[in-house]
Amino acid sequence: MSAELRVTRENARFQQWEALLTNRSKRHRSREFLVQGVRPITRAVEEGWTVRALLRADDTSSAWADDLWSTPDGERVWVSPELHARLSGREEGAELVAVVEMPDDGVARLEETSRPHGPIVVLDRPTSPGNIGTLARSADAFGASALVVTGHAADPYDPQAVRASTGSLFALTVLRVPGPGPVVEHAHAHGYRIVGTDEDGSVLADVDLGGRVVVVVGNETHGLSSQWRAVCDDVASIPMVGTASSLNAAVAGSIVLHEALRQSTRAHG
Repeated sequence: MSAELRVTRENARFQQWEALLTNRSKRHRSREFLVQGVRPITRAVEEGWTVRALLRADDTSSAWADDLWSTPDGERVWVSPELHARLSGREEGAELVAVVEMPDDGVARLEETSRPHGPIVVLDRPTSPGNIGTLARSADAFGASALVVTGHAADPYDPQAVRASTGSLFALTVLRVPGPGPVVEHAHAHGYRIVGTDEDGSVLADVDLGGRVVVVVGNETHGLSSQWRAVCDDVASIPMVGTASSLNAAVAGSIVLHEALRQSTRAHG
């Protein structure tokens, strides 16, 4: 285990960590982000993400924190309770905050997933970090292999996204790409069908979601971009009744992923 450090005032190291909470540019420049809460930190470690540092509040003790603290990787830093509370989001029982390394964004990682036959889910230009985290949770639950965020979008490594995923973000291959191109090329090269979601599409239950499939969920306000729509092999529409004009993007994506799992289970059942 590396040597333990102690931080009791707002020095340069603390300011660097605190900036990771709100400053997207600094997160991506340093290629690291903060993970808060017992389950997300546990999942990050179990799924093999690189933990650069564990930050622990002074005078805390729990079996969970003691166990992680004794693992060999990364820096160990004791932080005053006041400063630690600013980093932890004041979550209940948040004795630790983890500084975790961001993985590479190359699309080649889509073939390295532990779930090679699961759907790839794409969120196109999402504006809400919470929606990214919520869809990551559903993607994990319904057997997806990857979560790809395309275009000018919210950050999957924003603390809100990480928290909303309740740790599921770490069970997926996560990528950020500027536009559809790299994902489309990967899909065509590896035999994936691309299915978008839109109110003008075919009824969801009639759309083939078997085999290798990329599920594309559009922006919360504007739906699918014209670039994504142009490359879709099919577009699925979720039947609705009632007065709601549309579904939340994460909810819509979750429903499509559940249908993909249902079709897969039926085909192999």
